[in-house]
Amino acid sequence: MTISPKRRLHIFLGLSLVTLLAVSISAYRFSSSEEKWSAQPSMSLAQALGGDKTGFARADRPRVFTFPDDHGQHPAYRTEWWYYTGNLETKAGRHFGFQLTFFRTALSPELNPKSNPKEAARASRDSRASAWSTSQVYMAHFALSDVAPQQFHTFQRLSRAALALAGASATPFRVWLEDWSVEGQTATALPMRLRAGQDDVWLDLTLSSDKPVVLQGDNGLSQKGRGEGNASYYYSLTRLQTSGVIRVGGEEFQVQGLSWMDREWSTSVLHDTLVGWDWFALQFSTGQELMFYQLRQAPSGQGDQDGQGVMDAFSRGTLIEPDGTTQTLSSDMVQIEVLETWRSPRAGAVYPAKWRLRIPSHGIDLTITPHMPNQEMHTLIRYWEGAVRVQGTQQGQRQHPITGHGYVELTGYGEKKNQITASFGRGF
Repeated sequence: MTISPKRRLHIFLGLSLVTLLAVSISAYRFSSSEEKWSAQPSMSLAQALGGDKTGFARADRPRVFTFPDDHGQHPAYRTEWWYYTGNLETKAGRHFGFQLTFFRTALSPELNPKSNPKEAARASRDSRASAWSTSQVYMAHFALSDVAPQQFHTFQRLSRAALALAGASATPFRVWLEDWSVEGQTATALPMRLRAGQDDVWLDLTLSSDKPVVLQGDNGLSQKGRGEGNASYYYSLTRLQTSGVIRVGGEEFQVQGLSWMDREWSTSVLHDTLVGWDWFALQFSTGQELMFYQLRQAPSGQGDQDGQGVMDAFSRGTLIEPDGTTQTLSSDMVQIEVLETWRSPRAGAVYPAKWRLRIPSHGIDLTITPHMPNQEMHTLIRYWEGAVRVQGTQQGQRQHPITGHGYVELTGYGEKKNQITASFGRGF
């Protein structure tokens, strides 16, 4: 039997993860020091946990969301993530960006007792027999952008969801991997407390929401491409007032600012015509927020390595008004122009490094600039995720200035088109 290169990659990655997590009692840890980075393999975010979708639930129709229940895990779906990003400052004006993300992936689907009672009962007995028995794996990424010295710190952990090493619960709301955690402070899950740290980089933040939950897409069903089930369930908290402490390099800083929470779960793959995505989460001085993900489709007749592409028709977004009302943005309503690029000294990938984003129907014209160009995630998987600043205007009866901050995620740059096989990042 002949096994395709893509299938061999999936088998290798799956076995590697299972072996790594089965033999280690403590979580796998990784930091971005030069010595450790040079010894690590590099793969795309999309490659890392691609695999078979058979037996998993699919996001194929709108559903009713219930909170705080939906803050917890959804193990019937293959992948799930809790994504926190934010821009914070000290009273003296020192600026920090942060990312704290928890990913859950299932190595095999859960058995339904109604449809397969014998196998479900056997799996239940096996689970009780071993404290190590689990089909769930957690990965967490923590990054800090320290803008004044232009320093970017990245860390990663991996663990089985066993022996209380990692997991997620809704009541009380908690997501954790060892001592990295997000915890609800009340029965409603808000405020939320974020804690993470490694080496000499730590944060301890409290997040309170100014706005209600935003259901992205079609009442929370976010379609990512052609075909039934090629979608995710997706909601956001787009304006989280944030305060707390950041420690870096032996110094402690009291900070405050705004954060953003994205929640998604799905069993989904990107269509093979797509080369990656650009995701924008922006918070404006006007009290508005903007989320837009640009799916990039490979232009015909061009090479596979540059990661560039044209906007796919399934690209979508949401404009959130100061009162919390939302307006859906389709791909033909948003224009994105790359103004500058940055080449990674490690991976060699060329990423966009400045954008002009326009929404003509709303009179919005923005320039988006990274707070620092080098915000490439130096984990086992490769992508760019970083803090950005926003300047622009909104034209109504008169022109209003817009300033603000946000986060941008870029995937699929510097990779061959056939490497973009599945997704494990925000939005996909």
